Amino acid sequence: MKHPVDVHVGKRIRHRRWMVGMTQQQLADSVGIKFQQIQKYETGMNRVSASRLWDIARTLGVSISFFFEGLAGDNGAEPTVETDILANKEAMELVRAYYSIPEAQRKRLFDLARVLSEAA
Repeated sequence: MKHPVDVHVGKRIRHRRWMVGMTQQQLADSVGIKFQQIQKYETGMNRVSASRLWDIARTLGVSISFFFEGLAGDNGAEPTVETDILANKEAMELVRAYYSIPEAQRKRLFDLARVLSEAA
């Protein structure tokens, strides 16, 4: 049975890998494993060891704590995953497209989105 923390960490690996435009094969090659193992990590089927998570974090340019963001359940309670907006593929594509826009134009688009959301 998959543990909710393993599933969450796997999703965060997949999201970050996707955001930096890396394939499973590229990530696997970088950390010295087969891409099938990356697939198992990303689905939560296999747990990621501490040393492997360190390698993955270094390759993806994030801290290890990045993979645990969004988890709730301190004080001995069963860990639960908070709703993650980036779990939505459309939201991920929007974020990726947004960051591909040059900075000056991106700021103007952000300002426009803020005005539109306040008017809604």
